[in-house]
Amino acid sequence: MAYWVLHVDLDQFIAAVEILRRPELEGRPVVVGGKGDPTQRGVVATASYAAREHGVRSGMPMRTAAKRCPDAVFLPADNPAYEEASEEVMQVLRETGAVVEVMGWDEAFVGVETDDPVAFARGIQAAVLDRTRLHCSIGIGDNLLRAKITTDFGKPAGISQLTAATWFDVMGDRSTRALWGVGAKTEQKLAALGISTVRELAAADREALAAELGPTLGPYYVQLGRGIGRAKVDATPWVARSRSRETTFQENLSEWDDVRAEVIELAHRVAADVVAEGRPALRVGVKVRFAPFITRTHSMTLEAPTSDAAVLEAAALQVLEMFRRGRDVRLLGVKAEFDHPTGDPEPR
Repeated sequence: MAYWVLHVDLDQFIAAVEILRRPELEGRPVVVGGKGDPTQRGVVATASYAAREHGVRSGMPMRTAAKRCPDAVFLPADNPAYEEASEEVMQVLRETGAVVEVMGWDEAFVGVETDDPVAFARGIQAAVLDRTRLHCSIGIGDNLLRAKITTDFGKPAGISQLTAATWFDVMGDRSTRALWGVGAKTEQKLAALGISTVRELAAADREALAAELGPTLGPYYVQLGRGIGRAKVDATPWVARSRSRETTFQENLSEWDDVRAEVIELAHRVAADVVAEGRPALRVGVKVRFAPFITRTHSMTLEAPTSDAAVLEAAALQVLEMFRRGRDVRLLGVKAEFDHPTGDPEPR
């Protein structure tokens, strides 16, 4: 029997949980985020497929979502409900006897030895639907990277497969952005180097990319282009790389002293999270969203790991001074980053 990796991704998860609680919303555009009031500031946590047809996306300002889909039903986020539904799904996956690596509320990797991974995937879909009434899409691969990428090809409620044998046929001419771990900024950096497709990235010179993007990330991106990734699912509980807090203001902050005061408060909330985590922070970052919707981030490495609130506050204020003043502020965030135990840059 061969070893297969299955990526189980719950379809429109948060919206689906809300629709189960309100069956009359089935088929209607549903947007979940903030306090559920699109006239207030906040961002979209998730949107149903019907809302996505109108261009509504996660991370979008709620007001923009309301403009794109004025007929949508807007609901406040109910995290405890989503956590409960997620845990029930993960328990279903564990009961299959396979190795389960939880990635978040709505997704997990499953590692299993089987001669028929498609049949195994169908069994998972049926069990999850029977127990939770939630639909999921499943990507099948010979490593985590390929399983993760191919999941989207089968959405919603489908099954798709991607292996080394089909990698370049399926992925070769796609943009590098199609790779798990390549975001908009990295895509732009690669394009500036003349690398636009997955095939071009796979053929890139590792040393040249190391010189441009760093000794770790440069060769790593070449591996992504070749479809190389971790081959085994690991059930070890995921360890957070950071803790963060942020606040969206219903009225912009125009005075820098008010901005500083809010950063201090956020830093102390993060410090409490760091203490609860039981691991000292190595870096502190600050996010500022200026009006109308311009987001900037800066960070710094601490002289020594710490959980001390005063040190984290001082660092956050120091980072805050890296930003150019002059615009009103609509959102602030503070993040404390921990050391990653493996040093592995692979997304988890």
